[in-house]
Amino acid sequence: MKKKFLLGTTAAVVLAAGTFGAVSANATAPQAAPAAVVAKADADNDNLRQSTHLTIGAATKAAQATLKAAEKENQRVSVAVVDRNGNTIVTLRGDGAGPQSYESAVRKAYTAVSWNAPTSVLAGRLATAPNLKDIPGTLFLAGGAPVTAGGAPIAGIGVAGAPSGDLDEKFAQAGVASLDD
Repeated sequence: MKKKFLLGTTAAVVLAAGTFGAVSANATAPQAAPAAVVAKADADNDNLRQSTHLTIGAATKAAQATLKAAEKENQRVSVAVVDRNGNTIVTLRGDGAGPQSYESAVRKAYTAVSWNAPTSVLAGRLATAPNLKDIPGTLFLAGGAPVTAGGAPIAGIGVAGAPSGDLDEKFAQAGVASLDD
C-alpha cells in the first residue's frame, strides 16, 4: 500500500511540475504572430479594383481656388473637399463665414460625390423622390460639385455661405476647374 501511495504521489508531483513548467513557459514566451491572411486578387476575375484618389495637395489647391473665387466677389464662404468615400480631406472657413456654413459645405460635397452630380441638379430630383433628403449626411441644396477622373467620381467640393446656392456652386466649380491646370 505504501508503495502505491508513494508511486501515486510521485506521479502527481511530476505531473504538477510539468504543468507548472508548461504554464510558466507559456507565460513568459512571446506568442507567435498570427499567420498573415493572403487574399487572392485576380484582376481577370474582377476580384481587384483600382481607384483614383485626390491627394491632400490637390484637395488643398482646389479648396484655395474655391475660396479665392468667392473672395473676388466679396463672399464669405466655407469650402469642404471630401474623398470618394465622403471622408473630409480639407476644409477652409473663409473670414466672416457663418457658423452653419462649415457643416453645410461638408454635406454638399458628400452629396455631390455620392451621386456624381452637382447638388443643384440633385435638388431638382427631390420633386420626384422627396425621401432623398432623408439620407444621412446629405444636403440637397446647390453648392456642391463632383470631381471626376475618367468619368468616375473621386471627390466632391462643397461651398456654403453665399447668398444663393448658385453662387456657392459657381465657386465649387472654380475649385474643380483649378484641378485641370
